[in-house]
Parts: sequence; structure tokens; C-alpha cells
Amino acid sequence: MERYDRKFYDDLRDTALPSASCIAPILRGLMTIDSVVDVGCGNGAWLAAFAEAGASRILGVDGAWIESDQLLIPRECFRRLPLSEPVVLAERFDLAMSLEVAEHLPPERAAAFVSELCALAPVVLFSAAIPEQGGLNHVNEQWPEYWADLFRGSGYLAIDTLRFLLWDDPGVTWWYKQNLLIFADPEALAVHPRLAAAQTATRTPLLALVHPERYMMAVRDARPSFGKWLRRGPLALQASLAKHRRK
Repeated sequence: MERYDRKFYDDLRDTALPSASCIAPILRGLMTIDSVVDVGCGNGAWLAAFAEAGASRILGVDGAWIESDQLLIPRECFRRLPLSEPVVLAERFDLAMSLEVAEHLPPERAAAFVSELCALAPVVLFSAAIPEQGGLNHVNEQWPEYWADLFRGSGYLAIDTLRFLLWDDPGVTWWYKQNLLIFADPEALAVHPRLAAAQTATRTPLLALVHPERYMMAVRDARPSFGKWLRRGPLALQASLAKHRRK
């Protein structure tokens, strides 16, 4: 399987890190967060932001392709585990997260992966690529309700407040603005009233949204093909008319 190169993880400083720096304080306004685990953490940008926001215990989990010198978190806070296999940790955290990772795992792995995230924390911050979002090795792109249904299987309810809070924030990268959701179990909702209020306000089924920045990328990508069609269209019409006349 082809993997993201070193430049991709270096670029997370310009995408994940500023996004996380905007979002971590918002989450801390909804709930108490002292410990965080990030499954598929990349270079640890999100964990670095949560540590900066006050979390005292962080742990990042990802595969062998992450170079130690790229990490934005202490090396002792990083654990190498293949995400294609069950992610089982002895510890439990206030918050588990997995962002733009689940689409890289095969569909038959999806339900177990969600269950493993729920086993790590009572609240899960989650995002995954929507259909046709595009990316390297995206083998299971799904609309949000697909994931919400899997989380419901573990007793976790969807909280769709971040997408609307962040939608126009220039400091947050578009795929987080488009895909970012919270899932929480009933006990967490009972402990955190602001989180519970956001859950009560959540529309179900979850809206399938495409952010304007992604839409405009698709438009720009399509323009060369559309222009070629416009140039070839008259010739094709002439050829069709000539063929019709010969009949």
C-alpha cells in the first residue's frame, strides 16, 4: 500500500496544528480534558495543541512510517501500532480522537475500529473523509451518518456542533470544518452539561455536508475537462451530422 511521504507529515504543521490550536479550547469549553489519546496521530500536532491547552497526559498511536524526528510531542508519548490490527490499550482517557484516519481502513474493519475508539474514552473526537473527497488510499469514504450508526452500536451519541462553529473560520483546514464530529456515551453527557446541550441540539440524521473550499477545488479540477469538451463538442456534432447525411 502506498503511504504518505515525509512532506505530508511536515505539512501538518500548516494544517493540523493551527486547526487543533483553534479547536482544542472549544472542546475544553464543553468538557474537562486532562488526558487525550490520538489514534492515527501522524506527527502529533493535535496532541501538541491539547498539551498546550492544558492536558497533562497525552498519547499518540500510529504506524511505523512516522519518523521520530518529525514528532511534535515527546517520543515517550508516542506508540507504534498498526491500525489495521486491533488498537487495544490498558489505559483510558478523557478524550480519544481519530481524525481523517478511518477512511484508510477497509470497510470490514470499520465497526471494530469505532468500538476500539469507544473503549479508550467516554468522548471521541472523530472525522473521516466523505465520498469523493479524495486522498491516498481512501478505501472507505462515507457520509457522517454511516459513522454515527457505528458509534450508536457502542452506545455513543453524535454531537454535531463543531462543524457549524468552525464553518467560516479561516484558521481551520477545510476537511475538519466539513467532517469533525463528537461522539459521547450517556455517562459523559450526564457529567458535562454543555456537551449534553450540544447533543440535544444535534440534528438527526446527520447532515451530509460539502465545504465550499472542497467544492471549489472540485470545480477547478473539472475545468480543464470541461474546456476540452467545449472545444471538441462542435467537431463531434459536425461528425455526427455528416454521418447522418450519409445514411
